[in-house]
Amino acid sequence: MKKKNISSIFFCQNCGYQSSKWLGKCPKCNKWNTLVEELIHKEKKRTVSNGFKKNTPVLIKNINYDKEKRILTNDKELNRVLGGGIVPGSVILLGGDPGIGKSTLLLQFALSSKRNKILYVSGEESQKQIKLRADRINLSSENCFVLTETSTQNIFTQIEELQPNILVIDSIQTLHTDYIDSSPGSVSQIRECSAELIKFAKQTGTAVILIGHINKDGVIAGPKILEHMVDTVLQFEGDRNHTYRILRSIKNRFGSASELGVYEMNNEGLREVNNPSEILISDRDADTNGVAIACANEGNRALVIEVQALVSSAVYGTPQRSATGFDNKRLNMLLAVLEKKCGFKLATKDVFLNITGGIKIEDPAIDLAVVCAVLSSDQSVSIQKKVCFAAEIGLSGEVRAISKIDERIAEAEKLGYEQIIISGYNKISTNKFKIKVIKCNKLENVYNKLFS
Repeated sequence: MKKKNISSIFFCQNCGYQSSKWLGKCPKCNKWNTLVEELIHKEKKRTVSNGFKKNTPVLIKNINYDKEKRILTNDKELNRVLGGGIVPGSVILLGGDPGIGKSTLLLQFALSSKRNKILYVSGEESQKQIKLRADRINLSSENCFVLTETSTQNIFTQIEELQPNILVIDSIQTLHTDYIDSSPGSVSQIRECSAELIKFAKQTGTAVILIGHINKDGVIAGPKILEHMVDTVLQFEGDRNHTYRILRSIKNRFGSASELGVYEMNNEGLREVNNPSEILISDRDADTNGVAIACANEGNRALVIEVQALVSSAVYGTPQRSATGFDNKRLNMLLAVLEKKCGFKLATKDVFLNITGGIKIEDPAIDLAVVCAVLSSDQSVSIQKKVCFAAEIGLSGEVRAISKIDERIAEAEKLGYEQIIISGYNKISTNKFKIKVIKCNKLENVYNKLFS
């Protein structure tokens, strides 16, 4: 009997670095206590497909380029985030918190497809559970096939018989291959299974969508190299206490890497929100202080969102700084600018900031709205209801120019706002807009126009 070749190797759970011995600190990513031991069973690997010619070097000027064909889905928000649809042969990784709606989103996409054959592989749920979810979504399809399997070898066997156009894996952490003697979800298993699926996608032109769980740090579980291997990384996020979900593109080799899609979770699944600006603005009275409207931009989409701030005296002596949907460090920076450059005494006060709708904004163009909301709450003076803001704040207190100002102004005008305050350094013609455009170069000018 032939003796199996079994060896032990240490993998870094963060970056995938390999070592023959345990190390306290990973030499590649400099993270501590990330190396775990795994047993590797080496055998001759089965190729997914045969008969393909070897690649040879080609002059770049001789490469024929045709615009890649895309598979359009019935989900407009998904098409937007992917850059116009699914590219055949691409590998998409979808991550998100447990229970956020990843499986519901992809099952809804699979059931709504009428022209493409889709194989939905689940390693977490039974066929009856998937059927119950499909009945709740109230969709049916003649091209959606369900397979409950965790072995990649058995999955490829079924793929050869079915020949689907799109393959959905739920989830990558549940798969295992016979070539690795380690448990499902380990670093080596995730990497080997992903490599097999990526090779299959590139050789056959079949689009593969992988669902990945995230850990307590908010990143996709498994080796970091998994995000580098795939073509597209999508993040499905949102607050469980809110009905709205955000589909965000983190990496996309076939389109913009900062696109945003908005969904509403209801009893019948996920509903597309084509105009998120309307749902991100809450109804309020005219005399409500601590509220400002910002014109943000995510990808190619302009959003008008509501920023809420509350400033109160510190009860326990040490002031609190808390932000929801906004970077806490950036909030501290803006408060320091108000303290040092503008003379507002905020060092002894608690400051709470909230972006409505459970959405997280990274666009620096909402700095001016954040500052105005904080000043409005601190001075107990409300901002006019039909005024919005779009500008970045510098460390010297200047109002800095931002990109895509035309789209922001057009979005504010479309939603019925009468005034928008921007940076005076933005070179733009104000005559082509009906909305009144106010340009300011310093925070003092903004304060005088709003609160004087």
